[in-house]
Amino acid sequence: MLLYALTIFLSSFLLFQVQPIIAKIILPWFGGSASVWNACMLFFQAALLGGYTYAHLLFEKKPASRGAQIHIGLLGVSLVTLPILPNAAWKPEGTENPALLILGLLAVTIGLPYFLLSTTGPLLQAWYSRNHDGAVPYRLFALSNAASLLALLSYPTLVEPYLDVRTQAWIWSGAFAVFVVLCAFVAWRSRVGDRNPETTEEAPPPPDLLLRLLWIGLATAPSILLLTVTTHLTQDVAAIPFLWIVPLVLYLLTFILCFETTKLYWRWFYIALSAAALILVAWIAFAGHTGISLQKSIAAYAAAMFVCSMVCHGELASLKPHPRYLTSFYVSLSVGGALGGLVVGLLAPTYFDAFYEFPMGWVFAALMGVGAIVYRHQAFFSTMRGFAVSIVLVALLGGYAGWWVHIQQDQISGYRHVQRNFYGMLRIQYDGDFTDQSRVRQLLNGVINHGQQFLHPFRRKDATTYYCAESGAGQSILTRKEGVPQKVGVIGLGSGTLVSYGRAGDDYHIYEINPMVIQFAEAEFSFLGESKAKKEIHLGDARLTLERQAPMQFDVLLIDAFSGDSVPVHLLTAEAFTLYFRHLKPDGLLAVHISNKYLNLEPVVAANAARLGVAALTIDDNRPDSDETCFGSTWVVLMTKPTAQSQAEMAIPGKPLSPSPDFRPWTDDFSNMWSILKK
Repeated sequence: MLLYALTIFLSSFLLFQVQPIIAKIILPWFGGSASVWNACMLFFQAALLGGYTYAHLLFEKKPASRGAQIHIGLLGVSLVTLPILPNAAWKPEGTENPALLILGLLAVTIGLPYFLLSTTGPLLQAWYSRNHDGAVPYRLFALSNAASLLALLSYPTLVEPYLDVRTQAWIWSGAFAVFVVLCAFVAWRSRVGDRNPETTEEAPPPPDLLLRLLWIGLATAPSILLLTVTTHLTQDVAAIPFLWIVPLVLYLLTFILCFETTKLYWRWFYIALSAAALILVAWIAFAGHTGISLQKSIAAYAAAMFVCSMVCHGELASLKPHPRYLTSFYVSLSVGGALGGLVVGLLAPTYFDAFYEFPMGWVFAALMGVGAIVYRHQAFFSTMRGFAVSIVLVALLGGYAGWWVHIQQDQISGYRHVQRNFYGMLRIQYDGDFTDQSRVRQLLNGVINHGQQFLHPFRRKDATTYYCAESGAGQSILTRKEGVPQKVGVIGLGSGTLVSYGRAGDDYHIYEINPMVIQFAEAEFSFLGESKAKKEIHLGDARLTLERQAPMQFDVLLIDAFSGDSVPVHLLTAEAFTLYFRHLKPDGLLAVHISNKYLNLEPVVAANAARLGVAALTIDDNRPDSDETCFGSTWVVLMTKPTAQSQAEMAIPGKPLSPSPDFRPWTDDFSNMWSILKK
């Protein structure tokens, strides 16, 4: 038992430890978008389905000795794929479908190791059950989820703060080699002990199709909730780093509680709580976060997801089959997980113009809970009274779904345009009175304003939001000499506000990864069309594009590519800042927008300035919330020290930025969000 438990524990730990490692490595290649995680989750769940299916077929179709030989052979082949460092040839050019590219990259880089790790739990449990008469292996499933939880919690607290990603990848690869040896030994030990006919005859009949479909549905619902709640919290409530950890921890915790023992799932208690949770999340959606604080909103969504997942996983655990059918049970669970990932990670961004999968997840979870009740009490629901109860339950669910769809439609109807893709959901809305000169058109991404323009003819060319003349961006551009053309680089288009500073003879190069942003900026705002400067938009990740370009000789380069308050780390590393200065003239200015509710980015920029030996100046544009034109913002302007001395007469209203002696600089191989979280 100890040998099986140790192997399963190590495999599950490595399975979840590799997820943040590989996601962090490839995140810079795809613009730091939060959707990268959903695409990765789709791959992980699909690979898990493949692993569970393989375990089922190997256990059911092959003799013990032959199955052990096949598995040992695949374990040996997997060593050839180490270390798990992706090839730079997979870096996108900017025109590819990012989700499909991520799936291909992960398949080539970690496909076989991840596949084999995913087979370990169900396969070893099946082997253990076969070789130990009367054994009930489901506690090993709880152990595997505990190991997964430990891996998830240890990464941001013990691994990421101290190890760069290349070191993480090499250590993980070494640990995987240890796993290969251990698992191969278990497979060799399990090569004898085929099921005997007598034991097979004593097993109950196989689960029927209805039960298998119920397994899949009960596994799909929590998977959808996990991904939609994560997306909703990071895009519509607050883009707090690591907020995805909370739903995933709760998701795994429900597995552990439900499969460790049946005593921790109190059916009617959790069903009552889940009904209250459905009402709560619908009320929050209806209130639009105006009637509840940020902390309470996060806690409410997390608690609601927990109780609904407890119902689904609790019913799954209570409906688990005889160990003889263990592998087919796990295949059904993995099918459900993969379906959830497919819906949220691939289908919804492609076919939905809003986050309809969020209410759909809650409704589907409720439907699966009702389905489990009906299946468990088939005798009652076959009576007239049971039929009447089922009609009431269906009517309540239908009314709930219709109410929420109505809420969604009302919210969307308030916008001029709503559209989404892999990088998120963009919305165009009006703000202000029609008869007032302050009326504006706004570009929103999640809860963040990414630019706005006055509609009044006399004000439509005004620089607004974070880019007014007093901001760091405005100060950097306005330091130019009168009559001398400027070459300006802008990373992050938004509504195109910054090009409003362009004059005849100026040359603006804009780098934007999201084609939908370009579409909206050109169609809904006039900054680009009315600017007298020459303009060129480069589609694709800014850093990858700059790496391919010859030195651009910018007078000013502005970094403003943050999505909400989330941070594309690859644009803030030492290597990135070295690249920026390669594209600047000797007396050029680098302006970095660091306004953020949750992160203190000053130490990151200060460390880069110290490493390059350049001067850094923080420009805080503090404004009251009542200012209708400009928002408060914080920028850091970097320049060579000779430039800073020669341009002292610029009198930029900022303060020198000094590095923190205890701060470890960020590089492409190392970054630590925990170290810059605001208290």
